[in-house]
Amino acid sequence: MNLGYACINTTLASSNPRITTNRGMIKKTFLEKGLEYAGDLSLSNVSDLLVILKWNIENNIRFFRVSSDIFPWANHYNITMLPQYSQIKEKLDEIGAYVKCNNIRLTFHPGPFNVLTSPKNSVVKNTIKDLEMHAIICDLIGLSQTPFNKINIHCNGVYGDKKSAMDRFCSNFKMLSTSVQKRLTIENDDKPSMYSVKDLMYIHDRIGIPIVFDLHHHKFCDGGLSEKEALQLAISTWPNSIRPVIHYSESKSEHENDDSIKKQAHSDFISKLPFDYGHELDIMVEAKAKEKAIIPFLI
Repeated sequence: MNLGYACINTTLASSNPRITTNRGMIKKTFLEKGLEYAGDLSLSNVSDLLVILKWNIENNIRFFRVSSDIFPWANHYNITMLPQYSQIKEKLDEIGAYVKCNNIRLTFHPGPFNVLTSPKNSVVKNTIKDLEMHAIICDLIGLSQTPFNKINIHCNGVYGDKKSAMDRFCSNFKMLSTSVQKRLTIENDDKPSMYSVKDLMYIHDRIGIPIVFDLHHHKFCDGGLSEKEALQLAISTWPNSIRPVIHYSESKSEHENDDSIKKQAHSDFISKLPFDYGHELDIMVEAKAKEKAIIPFLI
């Protein structure tokens, strides 16, 4: 089992100098300053990613979700066009070697605007562009074209007919490059009207992509399955050679004993690890305190 956290190391982000991979800018600034500034930010982000990974290894953490903001406004240019590309590529090569040497699992979770179920061609086109950008980053680092280095998304829309929406997902999946297809995974949702693990099996059965089981989401959208049943179903979709990933978080409302907080909201810390029902799993902890939430549970 590996425990991981997502995108931000709060310890390093509060250091001086600040270590982060989320340096960005508003679109107005991007249009004014262009690729030169985007490249400066990207090089700093990539350099700090290596610093974070080295900190992780020092603290026995070998599972990390890379920020989707590591290349600001990357959907508006080809990364190779950045003036600092040679320096960036050199740093990405160094990251790739470090990841391989230390058996680190890197994954991505593109944002909710990625909607392969959408009936709008413009939304699907932008989704494909964003997913391809993530795959390019994976390839530049030298990550495997497998769900070991997954690019995970939600279906993000029912549009009045869940089956038709899932059919569109499967159809649009075919327009993705092999680099994306081999890494893509889907995750269950936290609203009863959305997609449970049981629903997502329809997509898996058609195109074969693995399901990432989110235990917290399952509490609000269980599809009639127990936690154990849903976990086992999700695990069955993964290749035997790759350890399945699950997401774990706890309710902020319950942690703070505050009913005014939405039950689905993630807590800052976790009180326990999820029960694995005898399965070998990698657990991405989606707590707001990031690395501080998992350190007490590291072996």
